[in-house]
Amino acid sequence: MEIIWRDSPTYEEARISRVFNHRRPARYPLAVVNATSVSDILQAVQLAKEKGCRVAVRSGGHSWAAWSVRDESILIDLGKYKLLDVDPVEKVARASPSMTGREVNRVLTKEFGLMFPGGHCPDVGIGGFLLQGGMGWNCRGWGWACERVRAVDVVTADGDLVHCNKDQNADLYWAARGAGPGFPGIVTQFHLDLIPYPERGFRGSGYSYPISKYHEAFNWILSITPTYDQDTEIAVVAHYPEGHDEIRLFILLVTMKHTPEDAENALRPAHASHPPGALEEWFCQEDSLANQYINQAKANPEGHRYCAENAFIENDADVAAVLEEAFTTLPHRKAFSLWYAMNPCSRRALPDMALSVQSDHYLALYTVWDDARDDERCQAWVRSVMSRVERRSVGSYLGDSDFQVRQTRFWAEENGKRLMGVRRKWDPTGRICGYLDEGDQSGVDGLANVQTWL
Repeated sequence: MEIIWRDSPTYEEARISRVFNHRRPARYPLAVVNATSVSDILQAVQLAKEKGCRVAVRSGGHSWAAWSVRDESILIDLGKYKLLDVDPVEKVARASPSMTGREVNRVLTKEFGLMFPGGHCPDVGIGGFLLQGGMGWNCRGWGWACERVRAVDVVTADGDLVHCNKDQNADLYWAARGAGPGFPGIVTQFHLDLIPYPERGFRGSGYSYPISKYHEAFNWILSITPTYDQDTEIAVVAHYPEGHDEIRLFILLVTMKHTPEDAENALRPAHASHPPGALEEWFCQEDSLANQYINQAKANPEGHRYCAENAFIENDADVAAVLEEAFTTLPHRKAFSLWYAMNPCSRRALPDMALSVQSDHYLALYTVWDDARDDERCQAWVRSVMSRVERRSVGSYLGDSDFQVRQTRFWAEENGKRLMGVRRKWDPTGRICGYLDEGDQSGVDGLANVQTWL
């Protein structure tokens, strides 16, 4: 087990080198443990017990708020702990938390003709992604990625290794699907249900409009989404295209069918009904998961500063009006706003799990810049937008949130209470760092699960 103490010359690199957001935190763990096995994780928890300090965990390092970097903790970095074991007959896999969606799917698609609907950004580790619920590929039609977690193996706050599923340590299994960084243990393996990879029918259509067509184009896609083909992912993005000085509204439909004919049939209704005036458009273009990862990496470049925020918008809201500021006033050329369609997933009863807040409409602000002098301006824009949007929201998604900045609702009321009870049961002393709120004060109490403006 490699332990890098605070006085080590490699400490600073170990502390933040795998933190994706270059708006780096001024928080300092006691030591960083580079784990390569379950045994290393067990030893690291014992080390924390001996030192009387907390444990923090890093899977992919993609948390916008750098939740893994905590003062006076033992940071267990899982970046060198890589495991992927696939049973193609049963269509299941075992994977370690630091495996990214791209790493998992590179093997699954090429070697087995299978896939897992992991995170859209290629370098997001499945650990944090799945604990938060997992708004993965085609979530609107295929459901939350955590619904495909059939079991987890966990090192508890006491340093025991336990297996958790619906029948065994069921409360930990329940919490693992939606607790986020407040999960009271360290997942060492996820047991995942896989799906066939739709290689031949992976196609997309895109429509890029001037921002002056915002209301017409946005209201069009809102009108067709509820009854649209359920194998089709639908998103609207406001961004500055490369080489252009004006914001554009880009509407993307990606369908994941098993034949080209089915893909064309799925995409044709949108093509036949889309408003005129698109500056650029394409219909049923051949695509792939690998290509989508390339596009996502371009939109989320490494070595940049980020401020992310999000909200689930009320189903009966005038969505285009509520999101107008978010989509027409971007503070930086690299920033973008995203609306992601969640219907029909949002209209069905969820399985019994911690994850319990959703709506038809997901808004995310991904504010991206590269100069520290823009910090206050970019963050002020996020605060301004969210101060209005949150009044028409039902809550937020853990993955694009920062508890240090804004208090909001992540779980249904009873789920939130139950989750905090599970946390107290399995980690009564708060050894696992948990939710990083302002001042890192949440401890064993966890989050209040209420919206600030209320």
